[in-house]
Amino acid sequence: MNLYALIRPLLFKLDPELAHTLTLTGLDWLHFLKGTKILFPTVNTPPTTVMGLSFKNTVGLAAGLDKNGAHIDSLAALGFGFIEIGTVTPRPQPGNPKPRLFRLVEHEAIINRMGFNNLGVDRLIENVKKAQFDGIIGINIGKNADTPIEKAADDYLICLKKVYPYASYVTVNISSPNTQNLRQLQQGDEIRQLLAALSQEQQALNRKHNKHVPLVLKIAPDLSTEEIDHIAALLLEFKLDGVIATNTTLSRTAVAGHPAAQEAGGLSGGPVREPATTVIKRLNQQLGGKIPVIAAGGILTAADAQEKQAAGAALVQLYSGLIYRGPTLINDILKAHTTP
Repeated sequence: MNLYALIRPLLFKLDPELAHTLTLTGLDWLHFLKGTKILFPTVNTPPTTVMGLSFKNTVGLAAGLDKNGAHIDSLAALGFGFIEIGTVTPRPQPGNPKPRLFRLVEHEAIINRMGFNNLGVDRLIENVKKAQFDGIIGINIGKNADTPIEKAADDYLICLKKVYPYASYVTVNISSPNTQNLRQLQQGDEIRQLLAALSQEQQALNRKHNKHVPLVLKIAPDLSTEEIDHIAALLLEFKLDGVIATNTTLSRTAVAGHPAAQEAGGLSGGPVREPATTVIKRLNQQLGGKIPVIAAGGILTAADAQEKQAAGAALVQLYSGLIYRGPTLINDILKAHTTP
């Protein structure tokens, strides 16, 4: 019996942000009562090595669901091979005004303009320290909304220094559409300067802590072929460890006519599946297997995950798929991956 299929209609009657909070609270209680593995049994698969890290399996949680790292253990108990938390900023911030989260159920999609709402990097670190999960924890870092874009690198460097001792890998989020001007960091000289600064700091932190924490870049699905190629060249030049493709899209072509289509924010879920896969294919061509690609965007079925892997993705991450299909999606993907 799919428990989530029974409770989803009730959750979808609630405001999306309230449903999000209640679901995570309920999941924490379920985990505390040791009911997670009974209700959501998981498939054991051989570990896989990516970026020099050993992942319990290839299915991870995308950033954004657990912004403050407050639910790591209960989410991991659903069977994820790795958990990415954040996006976190140097200082706490409330994010954008509500409402800021919208379901487009007919399209199995979500529009969000959360705006990096989080309790700040120090609180996130405290939560990571408390977590019992012994798997891979990625920490996704961003800039505060009131930090001028020309000072953005300062915020990323603050976060990188603070999370480095506690992260399995660190993701640099320059592709959220919900922080003003953030996406311009993906272009021209700005991305070169940012990656140069981050790469230099990573090397210094490697020496200081005597460990290499992989640095990953998360990019948008709305980039031109030329922009993708430019980013790929820089990833190789600065020897980044991985790239996540992709974040949410600003395009509304696939949801035109929906009442929520004109809401500002990033669109995720079903409509971003094809654009994200296109970016993955291009990145894989340009990177030639030298840097692994992590897939995110529109993974709602096991077939969607297989499509990403066929396009060249080493790992996949879920967010909207988890909202629409529930935790059984993790098992579905793992079963398909292990079936000859």
